[in-house]
Formats: sequence, C-alpha cells, structure tokens
Amino acid sequence: MNTLIAVPSNQPGGLDAPLGAHFGHCEVYTLISVSNGEITNVDVIPNIPHQQGGCMAPVRYLADKGVNKLIAGGMGMRPLMGFNEVGIKVYHGGPARAVKDAVDSLIQGNLQQFSTEHTCGAKDRAHQCSGH
Repeated sequence: MNTLIAVPSNQPGGLDAPLGAHFGHCEVYTLISVSNGEITNVDVIPNIPHQQGGCMAPVRYLADKGVNKLIAGGMGMRPLMGFNEVGIKVYHGGPARAVKDAVDSLIQGNLQQFSTEHTCGAKDRAHQCSGH
C-alpha cells in the first residue's frame, strides 16, 4: 500500500530537516512516499499563508496533494478536526527532531495518533502555540 506522509519542516526540507514545531506555521512540508514500509520518494513543497483560508487552508492544500498521514508536533483543534474531516490521519511527532526519525517511527508503529490532548491550548488555554 502506498502512503503519502506530510511532515511540517524547516528549510530546506527533506529527510534531514528539523521538524517544524507547528504544522500551520512551518516553512515547508516534506512529503514522503512510503510503500511496503520503505521510503520510495521525497518531495518538498512550500507552506501557504494562513490568510488564504485561515487554519483550514493548509489542510485543504495537503489533502489536494494526496496526503494520507501527517506527523506534527503541534496544531490547534480546528485543523485537527479538518484533517479528520478530509481523511488524513494525524500523528504526534513525539521526541523526533528530524523528518526521517519521525517517518521511521511512524513506519515502525511507534507514534501515537494526535488527539485533543496534543492540541495547542488543551492544557493551558492561554497558550497560543508560541512555545513550539
């Protein structure tokens, strides 16, 4: 089965790039194609500005690219709900610092699905994701 995984990344993107701390505010998305547990292709696409549709713009953008899964360190409740609506499974990146580490952890089944407890503001409503 082919899977297309998006990982919010810092420039220049790619497998060695650091994970972007917050999905909607990253510089680029690294897109990783995985087939039978092996990475088969890596591509980098720019993020799009929030003002072109708010938090849902990046959700639709990635859905239109054919993304099946996303690994993120942080996001708000609205984009998480949006990913659920478009059928993209979201996973929490956990301690991974580089894109390849996060993807390898997902392939091995070691990442947990992103839940409301992971969303920005879930523990402290005053927190606006500035700490990511």
